[in-house]
Amino acid sequence: MKLIITKIKEHLWLFLTAIFFLTIEALSDLLQPTLMSHIVDDGVKNQEVGTVLYFGGIMLIVAFIGAAGAVIRNNLSVRTSQQIGKELRSELYRKIQSFSFENIDRLHPASLITRITNDVTQIQSFVNGTMRILVKAPITCIGAIILIITQTPAQIPMIVIILIISALLIAGNMRFGYPRFVRLQRRLDRLNSVSREFLTSIRVVKAFGREDYETGRFGTAAEELAASGISATRVTAVFGPLINLTVNIGIVVLLWLGGTGGHQDVGKLMASVNYMTQVLFALSMVSNILNTMVRATASSQRVQEVLSEKPAMSEPESPAAGKPDGSVAFEHVSFSYSHSPEKSLDNVSFNLESGQVLGVIGATGSGKSTLVSLIPRFYDATDGRVLVGGRDVRSLKTSELRAAIGMVPQKSLLFSGTIRDNLKWGDPDADDKALAAAAHAACADAFINGFSGGYDTVLGQGGVNLSGGQKQRLSIARALIRHPAILVMDDSTSALDATTEAAVMSRIREYARGTTVILISQRIASVMRADKILCMDEGRVSGLGSHETLMAESPVYREIYKSQIGDDEHARR
Repeated sequence: MKLIITKIKEHLWLFLTAIFFLTIEALSDLLQPTLMSHIVDDGVKNQEVGTVLYFGGIMLIVAFIGAAGAVIRNNLSVRTSQQIGKELRSELYRKIQSFSFENIDRLHPASLITRITNDVTQIQSFVNGTMRILVKAPITCIGAIILIITQTPAQIPMIVIILIISALLIAGNMRFGYPRFVRLQRRLDRLNSVSREFLTSIRVVKAFGREDYETGRFGTAAEELAASGISATRVTAVFGPLINLTVNIGIVVLLWLGGTGGHQDVGKLMASVNYMTQVLFALSMVSNILNTMVRATASSQRVQEVLSEKPAMSEPESPAAGKPDGSVAFEHVSFSYSHSPEKSLDNVSFNLESGQVLGVIGATGSGKSTLVSLIPRFYDATDGRVLVGGRDVRSLKTSELRAAIGMVPQKSLLFSGTIRDNLKWGDPDADDKALAAAAHAACADAFINGFSGGYDTVLGQGGVNLSGGQKQRLSIARALIRHPAILVMDDSTSALDATTEAAVMSRIREYARGTTVILISQRIASVMRADKILCMDEGRVSGLGSHETLMAESPVYREIYKSQIGDDEHARR
């Protein structure tokens, strides 16, 4: 609740203004039964039309004032809750952007999406309900009880008993409801995760005919969510009617005592019954808003967990000045993912001078992608140092470090929008000439110009209307357009045929002269002409040097060569 209270304090004037008009609304509601009792006891009973008209006129004025207060309060409560929701989503989004991959791996993307959407909505609903109901309910309840005592003082013991029972029921509602609503939010995370996996992998699912399997996974997650929802709402279903029953019994007792006691003031009896009904509604409102508070408390804790999360990587207090050049060095680097005790990299060391081309090859899972993810500080090394431009990457400002690096990821990621929009991710200020030059270097200009819209061709989400090779070439052009000091290509030509790949690499060397290129590939033919080749095997360096050196010294490299090309005698023939 601390987070919610903090956000309310930031909008205290709006909140208090809404409470002021809510108080006017509640007092107007409380005056109505008393005025009605005067109409009955003083006007109707004595057949005084003037008295009836007098108190009736006052009732209309009070009703109008109450309605005006409700309208203003409604507008203020909606405005405040929406503003708080907007601010929380913005804070969460900015916070998530500051996270390293390690933070995101720990919190999980699907859970983060739920927190930005559903959890913030729960907080919004509670803030809105607080300004509409939670404050009104105690005013109405306390005011109604005072007026009942004023109208019928003999009912004090009955009122005390009703309040004690109702308070115990409300406390029980919170006690049993809270853990169930926490579980409900976690089940929603799971459902979002399953849905996200299916939608991002829908082509693979359909290609393998696994729709039934995915339907089963989704069904299981949906059943778990439904079971948690039933368990949570069952608490409300039990305690809510019990509160209503308690107050209704009080109304029956009040009417019985009034009838057997020869009550002469019918208007006061009517007012007391009306006030008992208001107590019932007030307690029901308190119960409902407390249910919302339980969900909001669970949601606020989840939101606060993200806001309190410390980024796994911190910015240097005194960052090294100047843009780094393209030299790269690993000094006895080891790395383990936070969720795994095993080392993904183990004592990796190599040097790469600015402008050189490094080919990285190795079996699947040998640590190639992990290796290059340490260069732009997506993760920090567990042991050892990664140097760019002769400086430890942890001493450089992250934005400046990443501005010097062009990343072409293993999976080509494109965004909804035009081809032009996607290329300008590399350089928002690039003109048409620069876009065309980068596209030519990536061998993407031919197919781009083949579209009727050219660079203004609209792409679907993830570039769904492009082939795998086209997406890879656009990703390469996007990285090239920023003229990086270091270009990292993580198996980013795997969808290209050998001829196109050779053309792309040739044009990149021409376009990006002086740029350090780190080329990860599964194909030995793609890396064998690099200045240096780094052969990885289970997170360790199996060999480093030229093709000829590795053929002579690295059994792992020779095995890869033989499996893809054949032995030397066969290659010579």
